[in-house]
Amino acid sequence: MDNGYRRKTPEELLQAITKLHHGRLKIYIGAVSGTGKTYHMLRDGQQLQKQGIDVVACAVSTMQRPETMEQLIEIERIPSIHWFKEGVEWKDLDLRAIKTRNPEVLLVDGLAHRNRPEAEFPSRLDDIKHLLACGISVMTTINVYELDGVCDLAYQLTGIEAEYTVPDDILELADEVRLIDVSPETILTRLNEGHLRNAKTPHLLRRGNLDKLRELALRLMAEDVNGSLEHHRRNQGLIGPSGASERILVTVQYHWNGSIHVRRGQQVAKRLSGELLVVSFISDNTSLSKEAAAFKRSIVKLTQKIGASFEELVVPHLHRRLLSQHITEYAMAHGVTRIVLGHSKHTWLQELLHGSIANGILQQAKPIDLFFVADRTDQEGERILPARHRTETRSTYKRLSIAEKKQTTERMKRGTFKVYIGAAPGVGKTYTMLREGNVLLRKGIDVVIGLLETHGRKDTMEQVAELPSIPRAQIAYKDMLLEEMDVPAILKRFPEVVLIDELAHTNVPGSLNKKRYEDVRIILDAGISVISTVNVQHLESLNDAVEQITGVRVRETVPDSMLRIADEVELIDVSPRALQERMREGRIYAMGKVEQALGAFFQLGNLIALRELALREIADDVDERLEAWERTGSLRGPWRRQEVIFVAITDLAQADRLIRRGFRIAHRLKAEWHVMVVYNGGGHAIDRRMKELLQLTEQLGGTFVVKEVRQTQYLPAFLLTHANALNSTQFIIGQEKRSWLARMLRPSIVKKILQNGRKMDVMVVSCLPLQEQ
Repeated sequence: MDNGYRRKTPEELLQAITKLHHGRLKIYIGAVSGTGKTYHMLRDGQQLQKQGIDVVACAVSTMQRPETMEQLIEIERIPSIHWFKEGVEWKDLDLRAIKTRNPEVLLVDGLAHRNRPEAEFPSRLDDIKHLLACGISVMTTINVYELDGVCDLAYQLTGIEAEYTVPDDILELADEVRLIDVSPETILTRLNEGHLRNAKTPHLLRRGNLDKLRELALRLMAEDVNGSLEHHRRNQGLIGPSGASERILVTVQYHWNGSIHVRRGQQVAKRLSGELLVVSFISDNTSLSKEAAAFKRSIVKLTQKIGASFEELVVPHLHRRLLSQHITEYAMAHGVTRIVLGHSKHTWLQELLHGSIANGILQQAKPIDLFFVADRTDQEGERILPARHRTETRSTYKRLSIAEKKQTTERMKRGTFKVYIGAAPGVGKTYTMLREGNVLLRKGIDVVIGLLETHGRKDTMEQVAELPSIPRAQIAYKDMLLEEMDVPAILKRFPEVVLIDELAHTNVPGSLNKKRYEDVRIILDAGISVISTVNVQHLESLNDAVEQITGVRVRETVPDSMLRIADEVELIDVSPRALQERMREGRIYAMGKVEQALGAFFQLGNLIALRELALREIADDVDERLEAWERTGSLRGPWRRQEVIFVAITDLAQADRLIRRGFRIAHRLKAEWHVMVVYNGGGHAIDRRMKELLQLTEQLGGTFVVKEVRQTQYLPAFLLTHANALNSTQFIIGQEKRSWLARMLRPSIVKKILQNGRKMDVMVVSCLPLQEQ
């Protein structure tokens, strides 16, 4: 870490000086027209005006949306140049007028626009680059399928072809890129209200296409943010996984099973939305046999076909004991979160005499999960992908059972649930929730505020406007009167929609429920629609990842199922530097807390990683919904095997982490999952701990069993017997933290599982404390 003392090179100095005279570029990106990019651009322009910055607009398309038109009223407009092409009107920037006016900031739509033939420059992108060179900052908009690197994939997935595109590197050149995320339901509502009548491509607005383009936008932004995060971590001298994304490393030998391991790694990477790296280590003094060379060609061809990266590394004196070190060092240097490798074929005596790659990696790669691919050749031959799992489809003439009728009726009566999610406090979730409440109110819908936390933010308080509020209930607690949301009063008032802030909040003792999300469930079941807010760090299954990123254990969590039952989930995206700027201006916390926050949770690296985590989480949520809506539409592809996950807990200190990991894997693989805790003695503390683990498992949708085993030498066989009885395909267990003496005196449970459980996949989960990582 250079801490800012390293002298800039002449090139870096020149670049910095040039940037002083150059305008700033901010790009708003969305899935399609109508997501609200122009609205947000104009609103941000208004905020700049309030700060005394000179802002003008030109060639802005409001699509006649009342909200967007309102934002344009107070902004000076420079008339655009109108021209016609095949009977359609187009707007070009009047460069001469803009440069004569010389504003500090220009707001303009349509980054991918092409100019009239006689214009000074052929495209709007060229116009913008010219204005930036003149020292004028520009804020502009683009749809994701108008980027060169996305347009072909978008066409394959949706049949939608962009009229014009811009190079992908424009996002890298931008000083700030902000994603405007909107659910398909919101887009279709705007279409029905007549606000998208100018859309040139009708099939653009089909539900499945909207989902696919939305997911493309989320994943594109996640990759862009990941690049920023890696750059930041390198500058800070940090190595190892960041905790924000999955990076899968498959280590292969030039052998017949190499392609099986690559395919399995591909399946895992796709379902976890991770990057796949394939690496082979070879000795510097060994030439490949004819057979090995053939296997190498097939593996290289396969990695190219599936879009993975392949690397062959030559190392001196290749030996099992040294190979594990090379693999671990490579994984740490490349931020790998999971290593995929085959089960050992050697006996315990051979491993003792010649060393074991698996054992070496187990000892050295402590911060990384290890995934051992099952040896299924005895039962399945060399087949790579199991047959597609058949799903039953109900005939439209099949009579519903009484239970099915009841379930369907309850679902119909239930209120609509919408959640705004963000990467951190201050991104604007509450502001957006209130703004939507006011829009609904103007449409004649009965909307009330059930619970609002403004944290003293002026912009947020202004958005309350005419929205009525339900007074809070007062609850006596330890000689104090505390306030909480009044659920009975909301039920009695029975509005159509209630706005409820901070979904993960823990209620005061004596309240109707322990958690606010439980209150929300009751309100939804009563037939009242709810719009709520939450930050990504509060999702239960991400608790460990957030702690790894920030060093903070978030105590207030909400089950992931709350996002799954939501009818709509929308991400409020803000760049980390913009968020820090809001913090410095006192727009998030009181000025007295600003420095402390910037030095802790709001550090730049934390915000970048949390932003990536949020983008990937919502992209996966969109993909899950797309699979439910359109079976062949998932961008991650179908999961072709029926999985059963078995989570074995032998160390209670690791239990919560293993349960969360088991849930996330099972959820992505559409698998049933089971948790078994084994221990060798009890007491009140143990009983209380078991109740906590049972509650966590059931909250996340798994089954939970506790077994007492007093003789630890029988533990591996006991666990494998139960896993096999459940037809488990994947066995999950935590890494062991044992002293060298314990390793000498007592055999390793994990090693025994690996030796005797070779017919199933085994994942050994990293369970190190943060300071050891």
